[in-house]
Amino acid sequence: MNRYRKIIFVSSEGTCRSILAKAIYKNINKDKHMQIYARGMIVLFSEPVNPKAVAIAKSKGIDIGEETSEQLISEDFNDDTLVLVMTDLLKNKVYEDFENAVNVYSIREFTKEALDVEMAFGGDLSDYGSQYEYLEKLVNKVYVTVHSQADLN
Repeated sequence: MNRYRKIIFVSSEGTCRSILAKAIYKNINKDKHMQIYARGMIVLFSEPVNPKAVAIAKSKGIDIGEETSEQLISEDFNDDTLVLVMTDLLKNKVYEDFENAVNVYSIREFTKEALDVEMAFGGDLSDYGSQYEYLEKLVNKVYVTVHSQADLN
């Protein structure tokens, strides 16, 4: 039995990094019972995915063109939910804003990597491509870690 039944990837506005991470995870995930979501910390209204992120994902065979941003809410937190945010600062913000927040880690922290997943906003397509490659590396590590925990149970 897997410790987590749900994973939520969280970025600032929910229009790029979290949606990319969700799509990458769903692309490699074989556990159909695992629920995967993307959320933003600051979502005033639903917005489409950043067009450069859509282009990079499409070049990798992943379609995220119909995705939109969704606000992180207090109901998202549970003991069986893993919340992975893109930066350490965002992790602190989640704990400040949600008194019931549990199982929140920066994706860098969870995967034992050195660097946060910073925003590529305003960068060129190659910046988004580099961001995708780093996210793919981290999400693959998340997948292995989550599923190796399940194998131990």
